Amino acid sequence: MKNIGGESRFIGFLDECGDHSMEKIDKDFPLFVLATVIIERQLYVEKVIPAVGALKLRYWIHEGVNLHSREIRKQLGPFTFLHHPEKRARFMEDVSQLIASVPFTLFVSAVRKLEYKARCGADATSPYDLALEVTMERVRHFLRSVNEARLPLVAEARGKNEDMALENVFLRILSAGTRTVSREEFQGLDCPLVFRSKQDNIAGIQVADLCAYPCARHVLDPAKANPAFVVVKAHFYGGEAFTGLQVHP
Repeated sequence: MKNIGGESRFIGFLDECGDHSMEKIDKDFPLFVLATVIIERQLYVEKVIPAVGALKLRYWIHEGVNLHSREIRKQLGPFTFLHHPEKRARFMEDVSQLIASVPFTLFVSAVRKLEYKARCGADATSPYDLALEVTMERVRHFLRSVNEARLPLVAEARGKNEDMALENVFLRILSAGTRTVSREEFQGLDCPLVFRSKQDNIAGIQVADLCAYPCARHVLDPAKANPAFVVVKAHFYGGEAFTGLQVHP
């Protein structure tokens, strides 16, 4: 396992919502979303990890439960108690309060797959690759704004081959740049990337997971009431040149 070190000021966590396949596109959810949260290491230790653990201990006898948004929505596994309306309302309010109260900066890159495929055809790259490019352009801007160059990133593992392919794209972005940001502008950034399973129960990945789905629903239907998105959007990065939410195309 790679050692990402403990000397950086910030840590980043990545999670996704929706699948990245361009072969079989779900007509009901034709979207891929990559959510990235960046948290100051000291605040992660002092505030985020304790807050996530405290929420879990309100509902379970241990903190080993993974806050996985899909299982929460489907009321599966440890979340079957959410079939009870009053308990569900209380739990969802606690989750909203958790996201509202913990300190982090959020970047979300969404790819509308049907429109992307229609525009690019056979030239369309993986939505994950495109979302990662857009994300790293904004992360670079964030790091420069806080005068930092090092940012360890922890991504949700998806499988050995997929993780290796994604790491290659990530290294290519840092070494060669993107379509809109030159390689020179990425020079000097130190962003080691590691992959960890959801079963590792990493608080930062769970925060990213809880942010991804409300953002996806907002992109799919921005006119529909979405209380969770109202909470999440307060964390979006708001730089002069880049914003925290980017939708393509």
